[in-house]
Amino acid sequence: MQIQLLKAKIHRATVTQVELDYEGSCAIDEDLLEAAGIREYEQIHIYNITSGERFVTYAIRAERGTGVISVNGAAAHKASVGDLVIIAAYAGLDAAEAERHVPSLVYPDADNRIMRTAGSIPVQAA
Repeated sequence: MQIQLLKAKIHRATVTQVELDYEGSCAIDEDLLEAAGIREYEQIHIYNITSGERFVTYAIRAERGTGVISVNGAAAHKASVGDLVIIAAYAGLDAAEAERHVPSLVYPDADNRIMRTAGSIPVQAA
């Protein structure tokens, strides 16, 4: 049996452009893709913190160092420039893999530059 676990997350990235008349996908700065371990054409889930929209698409590479987060195609209806989003990728793992698994977490600043990375989500005090 396999279970779906969080593989990677880019937390609170800022949408820099939306392109309705594009084939589809989400273009992500190559620095962010590499830091998160998200591959080009990999399925991603996008959670729009600003609007509450949630949708699934795939990642494509944007030019390194540009800070680009471009929501494209039909998904462009679900985001606006300036929206904060969480971009997540999941992996199917068996029990043994799940025991060893550590997600890649990337925390960008307002310009989508990497501020820090982590392997676990900090526990919030109640």
